[in-house]
Amino acid sequence: MTQENEEEATSPIYLATVSAPTNIACIKYWGKADAHWNTPTNDSVSVTLDQSDLCAVTTAAASTRFTKDRLWLNGIEDVDATNNRRFRACIDGVKHLANDEKWKDMKIHVSSYNTFPTAAGLASSAAGYAALVAALAKLMDAKEDYPGQLTTIARQGSGSACRSLYGGFVAWRQGGQKEDWSDSLAEQVADEKHWPELRALIMVVSDAKKDTSSTSGMSTSVATSTLLQHRIQHVVPERMKEIESAFLAKDFERFGKVTMRDSNQFHAVCMDTYPPIFYLNDTSTTIIRIIHAYNAWAGEIRAAYTFDAGPNAVLYTLDQYAVEVAALMLHYFPEPSSSSSSNGENYVNNQEFAKSLQEFTLNPELLAATDKTGRVPAAGDVKMVYYTKSGPGPQTLSLEESNLDPKTGLNIYSP
Repeated sequence: MTQENEEEATSPIYLATVSAPTNIACIKYWGKADAHWNTPTNDSVSVTLDQSDLCAVTTAAASTRFTKDRLWLNGIEDVDATNNRRFRACIDGVKHLANDEKWKDMKIHVSSYNTFPTAAGLASSAAGYAALVAALAKLMDAKEDYPGQLTTIARQGSGSACRSLYGGFVAWRQGGQKEDWSDSLAEQVADEKHWPELRALIMVVSDAKKDTSSTSGMSTSVATSTLLQHRIQHVVPERMKEIESAFLAKDFERFGKVTMRDSNQFHAVCMDTYPPIFYLNDTSTTIIRIIHAYNAWAGEIRAAYTFDAGPNAVLYTLDQYAVEVAALMLHYFPEPSSSSSSNGENYVNNQEFAKSLQEFTLNPELLAATDKTGRVPAAGDVKMVYYTKSGPGPQTLSLEESNLDPKTGLNIYSP
């Protein structure tokens, strides 16, 4: 037996690879109640998106052969990972739930990549930390002591990551009744099959890293915004009841209205922060005006916008209106000429959907109504459009899809 074979036999490398979804909040969380436990000042709720185009893929490996914990993000090693409190909280938290004592003596290697721009306001950290916890839990066969315990671990990595551990419509309960915040966890309100007609259109306005990080923005808002305190105490509790009721009833009129109003108030809180925080840009506010003009023309809410901490628009709609909504958006925000082909294959992610947009004719009366927003069709303000729907939580992938070499435990992923 060679030394390499002997090492493989006595110190095997164990691997698990999973994909995890991003999620887009309808009721926003903004502000930390406890920075150490990474807990929120209010409840929140989100739609988990399908992983076909938007997900994080993470491989976790463990072995006594490894000399230290290591992390690669999008193919590049983060040399400070072992000192990263969030990364450590996830590894140590899952190890505590492991089914075998052997895992406690092993170092961990992790390689993760996103299928969409990191730190661009598309909840990439939520998908990343959810994938990390899910991969570690799969690797070590971790067992929860109570429902939702793994979400409390993911929450310590990135707050909204707790919601990405479930599919469908997911609430993050604030908690705070327990000293260790173990009651600050995610709960699935409805799975991804509950409202199959729901669709999401994501307008990537900017794929650059945002100027003010969410963590920095939250702490400034908590310290300076009086509107945030009013929101926490008087607005969010009622909105949570309303939107959960609307989602379960599949009532898009109510769902859409609450979603838009909450997005507006979140950004009003950012404006009320001192100094103010600007996550929306001119393109974002133009999209808002077009959606309101569209709904007014339709005489009902057919599309609802929401914006997280960034300028990208997420438009919720129903299957029956998805082509009309997307065609309207592409009328005012057409494909940039640099987006290569005329069929928009690099502009709209779904080719079949892109073809249906080309074949759709917008109502002239609708365009007359939306033209009053002042928007003149111009390419370049939107970089890409994702058409998607609600989807499931983390999925286990095959060994062939691993980001780490099963023989060495080193990264093999390259963007």
